[in-house]
Amino acid sequence: MTGEIFRDAWGIPHLRAGDATELARLQGRVTALDRAWQLETERHRAQGTSASFLGPEALPWDRFARRVRLADTARRCLAELDRRDPETGQWLRAYVEGVNEGLAAPDAPLSPASDPSPASAPSPSPGPSPASAPSPSPGPSPSPGPSPSPGPSGAPGPTATPGCAAAPEFARVALTPGRWEPWTPLAVWLSTHILFAGFPAKLWRERVVECLGRDAVGLFAADGPGTSGSNGWLVAGERTVTGQAVIAGDPHRFIEDPGVYQQIRLSCPEFDVVGIAVPGVPGIAHFGHTGSVAWAITNAMADYQDLYREQLRRTGAGVEALGPDGVWHRAARHTETVEVAGEDPVEVEVIETDRGPVIIGGPEGLDDGVSEPGAPPVAVALRYPPRVTGDLGFGALLPLLRARRVADVDRALDLWAEPVNVVQAADTEGGTLHRVAGRVPVRAEANRIRPVPAWEPGHDWQGWHESPRAGLTDGIAVMANQRGPAAPLGVEFAAPHRADRIAALLARRERWSAAEMPALHTDTHLASAAALLDHVAALDGLTGPAAGLRGRLLGWDRRMDADSTGAALHAAVRGALVRQLARHPAFARLTTPPAYPEVFQPWLALLPRIGYALEHLLTAKELYGIDRPAAVRAALEEVAARPPAGTWGDTHRLAPWRALPPMTPYDEPALSGDHDCVLCTSSVPGLTDLAARGPAARYVWDLARREDSGWVVPLGASGVPDSPHHRDQLPLWLAGDLVPVVTDWDGLRREDVVRDRGRDTHEETDGLDELQEETDV
Repeated sequence: MTGEIFRDAWGIPHLRAGDATELARLQGRVTALDRAWQLETERHRAQGTSASFLGPEALPWDRFARRVRLADTARRCLAELDRRDPETGQWLRAYVEGVNEGLAAPDAPLSPASDPSPASAPSPSPGPSPASAPSPSPGPSPSPGPSPSPGPSGAPGPTATPGCAAAPEFARVALTPGRWEPWTPLAVWLSTHILFAGFPAKLWRERVVECLGRDAVGLFAADGPGTSGSNGWLVAGERTVTGQAVIAGDPHRFIEDPGVYQQIRLSCPEFDVVGIAVPGVPGIAHFGHTGSVAWAITNAMADYQDLYREQLRRTGAGVEALGPDGVWHRAARHTETVEVAGEDPVEVEVIETDRGPVIIGGPEGLDDGVSEPGAPPVAVALRYPPRVTGDLGFGALLPLLRARRVADVDRALDLWAEPVNVVQAADTEGGTLHRVAGRVPVRAEANRIRPVPAWEPGHDWQGWHESPRAGLTDGIAVMANQRGPAAPLGVEFAAPHRADRIAALLARRERWSAAEMPALHTDTHLASAAALLDHVAALDGLTGPAAGLRGRLLGWDRRMDADSTGAALHAAVRGALVRQLARHPAFARLTTPPAYPEVFQPWLALLPRIGYALEHLLTAKELYGIDRPAAVRAALEEVAARPPAGTWGDTHRLAPWRALPPMTPYDEPALSGDHDCVLCTSSVPGLTDLAARGPAARYVWDLARREDSGWVVPLGASGVPDSPHHRDQLPLWLAGDLVPVVTDWDGLRREDVVRDRGRDTHEETDGLDELQEETDV
């Protein structure tokens, strides 16, 4: 088999191979070469071993990863994938082989000391339901002793210039890459999305009900800092200048360095797809264009994970859980050791009941040992679909790559599991698709709101919801995490402002081109400002400075532009008001969250919750006796006394997440936008103006000419800090511009990689003659 790696001017990989399996291997290899540190960080996070080199700050995540059984669930899913779809299982293994090749190096051999993976623990499945998931794969446990990946003839794998050699982070933490197992991509996918649906919000809602009553749930129901969203819109051919559809949008996630998305092209005789992949996972799951059909997703905001309060008791060396039948049932239990750099190892007790893994508390309750009077010790189990079914939906990945028409995408999405998405697709024959994809259990309404008692009947899962579908309105479909086709499947949705704004902008003209779509990506109008400004307009009797501030706010154009002083004033008053409300005695009981694990605390903090629900709180008919005009007045006077000196962009700056801080800090740029703008760059009102979340990619898929499509990511294609392609897309991303999608192989630079399995080369060649060469990989 043969394969080739090409690059465009932005370092984006374009891969060509003889078949889909070899192409997967090539994708794994190039991802390791470009993003070795990211891949290894994600592998360790999925295994719950990241604290072994990142230190105590990573321990809360590792505890959670062990208790929720990410790696074990991934092994289950691999076993089920091999049973149902052996072709995809082999394709997945080819990707993993490529990753291992790209990570390997002759001067840094893989060794047991390099990979403090979880100890192999007994994994008897307690059978989460009568239709329990398959038992864990009897294959290898997380690797205690990795070794170089052998080639097909048993010879050592290729020793290409490794990704780890280019990434300085490995040396900083004295880490050597470990071995990826066939189940590792499944674990990475699961780790990336386990909190995606925001199940910790049920802990918040339970607390709100206890403190304020059931009606308060709706007041605080808003897309908050712990969730991930997107914009997406489909313009059918009847509304475009070419007569062919255009799909555009941008997923909103925490901005990471390296980025959470990878621009890539995958080409073999079966298919030729450009799209945005997830590093560590083969194929193109969320955003792709095959030439004749394109698709994209937004977060459906569906609720598909449940929390159960358990009653547990110890029985000698074991643990039992009280079931809904009134009988105590044995739970699976074992301990695992988490290594922590610079500190003593930490033991983690892993318990799994018939509902699922216990992720909070245990037989003795929380770590602080305090329980509500008369209540059993706190123990909360998580039930999530792949733990029950053994299916993460990877069976959809190859059919998506092979899709030629909307009907092919639709069939592939019938195999999708999670995260639950709203999908928009269109093809060159005029077909369109607007549907929900993913697995949502049918169960009692109470399950969706808050943790439910495991010992009471009526909270079991009763099959799966049918996937809702929707059409287009006047040739257009818009999704921005608002209530839409997924409304029956969720509880908390984004406010409709982004979706309404996109629809209003698209309605301004009859025909659109792909080139005009970036103007929508970067729209900064903030419709949600009306709730606060209406209160400001109603105030009188202000001091002179506050009256002047009031006038400036009411004259502001409501655009959150980086160079806007009006936007800075609005954000300052908004933040002051959030703090005013958070200090009110009505919310006093919510100021101290329960002593749940640290990983869940962002969902339980009062200040961010008020910040994101501010519009609801200001427009509600009554708010627990709070004098809202007085609170707005106080906020206005506070800011008038010490107004911000500059513009919105002076404080609203990019704040990417990094596993390690850079050796030399970056001067991160000023940002336009805000949480409810189409340009969704989210800060936390009342806490910080820094933006940790925003468009993790942007795309425009043109069905008329794929080469007229465009894409961009916040930083660049490379995860290597000193690469010229590490941050070269940032200026485009800030300006709202896109990198052109190159489809002509003659317009790409060819990299010659791995001429044979015993010797590595890595050289670049230019020119038409070299473009015709093939290289064994």
